[in-house]
Amino acid sequence: MNRFERQSRHPADRTALPENVAVDLQNISRQVKAASAAPQLQGVPLSQREVRTILMSLLLTMFLAALDQTIVATALPTIGRQFADVSNLSWVITAYLLASTAVAPVFGTLSDIYGRRAMIIVSLSLFVAGSVLCAVAPNMPVLILARGLQGLGGGGIMPVVQTVISDVISPRERGQYQAYFSGVWMLAGIGGPVLGGVFAEHLHWSMIFWINVPLATAALALLLPKMARIPVFHMRREVDWLGGLLLMASAVVFMLVLTWGGHRFAWLSPTIVAMLGASVALALSFVWHAHRADEPFLPLSLIGGRVVPYSMLAGGCALGAMIGLTVHLPLYYEVVYHLTASEAGLALIPLAAISTFGAAFAGRTMARVKHYKRVAIAGTSVATLVGVVLTLTTPPLWLLLVWLAAFGIGLGTPFPICVVSLQNAVHRSQVGTITGAMNFFRSMMSSFTVAMFSAILLTALGSDISLGGEGHGPVGGIPVADMIAAFRYVFGAATVMLATTALCMMAMEERPLAGPVKQQPVDMAE
Repeated sequence: MNRFERQSRHPADRTALPENVAVDLQNISRQVKAASAAPQLQGVPLSQREVRTILMSLLLTMFLAALDQTIVATALPTIGRQFADVSNLSWVITAYLLASTAVAPVFGTLSDIYGRRAMIIVSLSLFVAGSVLCAVAPNMPVLILARGLQGLGGGGIMPVVQTVISDVISPRERGQYQAYFSGVWMLAGIGGPVLGGVFAEHLHWSMIFWINVPLATAALALLLPKMARIPVFHMRREVDWLGGLLLMASAVVFMLVLTWGGHRFAWLSPTIVAMLGASVALALSFVWHAHRADEPFLPLSLIGGRVVPYSMLAGGCALGAMIGLTVHLPLYYEVVYHLTASEAGLALIPLAAISTFGAAFAGRTMARVKHYKRVAIAGTSVATLVGVVLTLTTPPLWLLLVWLAAFGIGLGTPFPICVVSLQNAVHRSQVGTITGAMNFFRSMMSSFTVAMFSAILLTALGSDISLGGEGHGPVGGIPVADMIAAFRYVFGAATVMLATTALCMMAMEERPLAGPVKQQPVDMAE
């Protein structure tokens, strides 16, 4: 018998295919279906001027979402006095946080189905509508509902903007632009509280919402004329609304657990335990549904492999450590170094601002070297060592700021590499879905880290400390030695998170990046 003759006595239509062959054929059929359903790509490349215009509009759009997470905090006392309602002030922040976290994967997936242009218009429209309603709110309940609507738009802005960037710029070149977006977050983080305080004190608190209207209009005016030239990678398919609702419901309940746990309710109270059980049940229902749906909202296979899970965990741990320290360090500064609230805010610059330089260096390195992971591995390893030093010592203020600057540089290096590696690892028609999932996971990790650091401090200090926009409470009565001892656990937890980031970067597969390799310029022949 030669190799061209049939080697089985059974008819071909009654012969079962091996499992691996059946799976391959199923994947091929899905790819053929996707290719036939996907729209035609734009063939005319964008000029550098058009790319710059699009990036400027995207930077402005992202600035809107970033600014609204920080500008409100300093105006909360003024808002509470006007509405004579201080007990519900925290919901002004919580409503936005819950809505923006829950819808991040929704907008990412919908951008892969209906296109980036439609979703950027929808997200910005919701954001502006929520801003206007916040500005004219007659009472606290209306303001809270309007903040939720604003959060729906703000949560959609981030994944859609990052997806548009992936459509315009190749993965190899994309890292160097990620640093610009890190700079936007730094500017919003530093300028937001200052601007909010100025508006609340010298103008009116509603200005923190009215300012969004001209900024959003300018962003759309810059972006929409160029959107027709952006390559199209989305694919029309059925929307798995049930899967999306299960994922959002699970996220909202879990975020409420993190928000209320240890403050409104004890961590082991029946309410928190029941809510946590409901969140787990909803999450398991989502997984069960995703395994059985023909076109699931978030394909579980998409978050598998040797790139995506490591990238998501590394970025989530790094961002969580930065947000957690940013929220809690002012308390440490005020008690240990006796700084005022404004001085404590300025002392955050070495951590929050310097991390941008680490992101910029790592992003530019991606465009020039083959082994782009090494920068992030080295940076996070250095940050881990600095974290060990901060855990074991109590340096003077100037030296602490130097250590935090070194920590920030190392902490910033994985951000561009994680985003680009994750987007580079999936099909172009699924970039929006995976980007939305990444933003969703990062928000969850940030909220979890803030809650974890608060629980550490409350356990170590044995007192109820308010951490947030409403002030730090009676910090003067906390002994300096107790605060130093408590914060060693906080620094230790941040160090573990950075070590986890470094290990994930080592384990992540380093796939070649699509796009041109940067070369040294050469003179043209005469």
